[in-house]
Amino acid sequence: MPVKRIEFIEFHFEIKTLSLKDRQKLKAFILSIFKKEGTLVSSVNYIFCSDRQLLKINQDFLRHDYYTDILTFELAKKGAPVKGEVYVSVDRVRDNARILNQFFYQELHRVIFHGALHLCGYRDKSKKEKIAMRAKEDLYLLRYFK
Repeated sequence: MPVKRIEFIEFHFEIKTLSLKDRQKLKAFILSIFKKEGTLVSSVNYIFCSDRQLLKINQDFLRHDYYTDILTFELAKKGAPVKGEVYVSVDRVRDNARILNQFFYQELHRVIFHGALHLCGYRDKSKKEKIAMRAKEDLYLLRYFK
């Protein structure tokens, strides 16, 4: 008898000011990103937190002393289905949305999809990688909000 692979996305809220609508739709869409990108997934936990909390994680685990909107950690061994944690600073997303003249929820979804894309193997260190990542984010935003 074949073993059924468990796939799930969970949301955790360290910051109480965020209300995420249509959670089941969003979870299903995130799983569809992994399928479209040809990436097997076991589980992904999204943790929504404050700038202060994410700065501490950035300092403790990556030795970076700056704010960021997202940190993504792959926890599975190489070759195994993705098991990840995605930390999202709601404060930073809100500020970035204001700076970029975007709706908060659009920018929040961009960051959520960005985390999934990192777990699918996309990087954003070089200019070329950033362009490819942004194109994928735009594609999935368009599909999600159509």
